[in-house]
Amino acid sequence: MDDVVTVSAPARLHLGFLDPGGSLGRRFGGIGLALEAPSTTIRIRRAARDSISGESAERTEKHLVRLREALGIAGAHDLTVASQIPPHAGLGSGTQLALAIACGLRRLEGLPLDPGSDAALLGRGSRSGLGVAFVTGGGVAVDGGKGASELPPPLIAHLDFPDAWRVVLVVDPHDAGFHGQDELDAFAALPPFPEAHAARICQLVLMRALPGLAEGDLPAFGAAIAEIQEKVGAHFASAQGGVFTSKRVAAACEWLAANGAHGIGQSSWGPTGFAFCESEAAAERLVSRLVATGLGESLDLRIARGRNRGIEIDPPSAM
Repeated sequence: MDDVVTVSAPARLHLGFLDPGGSLGRRFGGIGLALEAPSTTIRIRRAARDSISGESAERTEKHLVRLREALGIAGAHDLTVASQIPPHAGLGSGTQLALAIACGLRRLEGLPLDPGSDAALLGRGSRSGLGVAFVTGGGVAVDGGKGASELPPPLIAHLDFPDAWRVVLVVDPHDAGFHGQDELDAFAALPPFPEAHAARICQLVLMRALPGLAEGDLPAFGAAIAEIQEKVGAHFASAQGGVFTSKRVAAACEWLAANGAHGIGQSSWGPTGFAFCESEAAAERLVSRLVATGLGESLDLRIARGRNRGIEIDPPSAM
């Protein structure tokens, strides 16, 4: 067993639900993308007494204690959150922190990884299986929605994200997406999701987005994601005040779409928006032009790579 284990977990973009209301039999379902950055990194070692440092210390301690109880692990640990995905930005920070801690503790104590069970234990993955999917692999993943199982939804498709493509992230640091009880209340207040829309989104994922990804056809992939986002965003508009949570992000993403970007949308409850470009150079040109318009003022604009691998554990762990 190792003395110190370091775990790095990728942020994820949630590109849209397949069937939020479960009209086709399974509820939610989703398509998402792992990102190279930002990421959450934790370090864990055995210690004479517990020591928790870094961001989200209270939540981190609760996860550690719960995991030790469930796994029958005695003793204490020194756990540091060295970096964290921005919270409440729609990038999966809560799930990735929980799974990074779980993977780190299991590796340290010589136990096999079990991200699905750990996510359920720690109250993560109740609607989306994407965070769990991005433990063992990256790229673009599709989960099959919630059925009768208490475990997170199963992974049903996984494809690499083209190396050349880039994602423009549009982050509003002055806003935050729903989380906690507010998120539960928002879901409860939503109207029924039309079955025809759910069927159309499933068609878009299976027959346009994934084939476009497999063939490196960004216009096809982007058009499918944009239509999915329009339908899902309209459904959530009554709760979040529009298709986008942040009006500043909405204006910037609409400009990007009008000037050559593909597949604009909002990740989860936002406020992070996104758009796809065919290359680093194309993304840099668009961001530069966007800044010149003034629409990028007070926004955090980033160019991100897709990540075609999952959680990284040092020393390496057999998945």
